Amino acid sequence: MVKVIASSVRKGNVLDVDGKLYVVLTAQNFHPGKGTPVTQVDMRRIVDGVKVSERWRTTEQVERAFVEDVNFQYLYEDGEGFHFMNPATYDQVVVDVETMGDQKAYLQEGMTCVLSIHEGVPLAIELPRHVTLEITETEPVVKGQTASSSYKPAMLANGVRTMVPPHINAGTRVVIATEDNSYVERAKD
Repeated sequence: MVKVIASSVRKGNVLDVDGKLYVVLTAQNFHPGKGTPVTQVDMRRIVDGVKVSERWRTTEQVERAFVEDVNFQYLYEDGEGFHFMNPATYDQVVVDVETMGDQKAYLQEGMTCVLSIHEGVPLAIELPRHVTLEITETEPVVKGQTASSSYKPAMLANGVRTMVPPHINAGTRVVIATEDNSYVERAKD
């Protein structure tokens, strides 16, 4: 077991809390004006899938379980789940729908993801931080609207809604942060 400070916990990490393994679903650090900064973590217990919320001071030590993080390439989805292949050994592994969660919207064929494997079982998946997607629909530009922090809703090719700057139109390829579905920049390709 490796001890890390709570503020360094990220989505996809596997923690050992009271002898049970949990996958981190979300992790947020809160720094109130007064009081102690805390880390709010939503986790799913691996054994039975029960979701748990935990709050630690940001400087508290938490135990990360010994999990092997291996690069896998996404192949396809079928009734069993999501199939991945280790490009070094050609071993294939199936990640179930529950483990994949809402991240499945960002999966693209051939995408390299990091699978956290504990005793041969994939426990968590970490997608690349950014993906490039096309905008399928968005509102037209309103003339006279300033560029300062006025974002408009848009629909991505994978069906996820996000907010984009006014100058982005349908058909434009944009870079999206997979962690929070937020717009990063216009794609450079």
